Amino acid sequence: MDDEIRQLVLFDGPERIAKGPEAAVSAAFQTALSASPQASLRVFDLGTGRPVDLDLRPTPPPRRGRPRLGVAAREVTLLPRHWDWLATQPGGASAALRRLVEQARKIGADDDARRRRTDAAYGFMVEMAGDAPDFEEASRALFAADRERLIALIAPWPADVRAQIIELFDGAAPPTDACCA
Repeated sequence: MDDEIRQLVLFDGPERIAKGPEAAVSAAFQTALSASPQASLRVFDLGTGRPVDLDLRPTPPPRRGRPRLGVAAREVTLLPRHWDWLATQPGGASAALRRLVEQARKIGADDDARRRRTDAAYGFMVEMAGDAPDFEEASRALFAADRERLIALIAPWPADVRAQIIELFDGAAPPTDACCA
């Protein structure tokens, strides 16, 4: 996931003005800020629904030396029988643990994806509509995965905020219906 380009969305108040890769949203942010220094600009990570601060400084030149491989060494505590079993696996303990983690990720992928989408939609809702009418009921509908009730409850909210919530909830672009136009 670290290799993926972070996808962001930019709002000016309740209006969505840009969405896409971080570089494109950063450029749109700078353009919007230049056009209106008093603008109420907020940027959200589409993967988490949480607000992010953009680093608008010029990018430094690439560093010399070996590239980072993305491997993180952390401590794992297991019982002796687990270590004994891992020691007999092809490729050793690290390779066996990687295989087990990948297998577990595949098994629970749908549930994990739904939970991440719900968490992202909720994070965005809190930031952009935490004081909106029926927020609590809309939150309950979100966590109950009751899309129709969620749509009904957020109907009075600003169009772009509604659309972004449904997009995060669905994990895709929202349908072009009355709720999300």
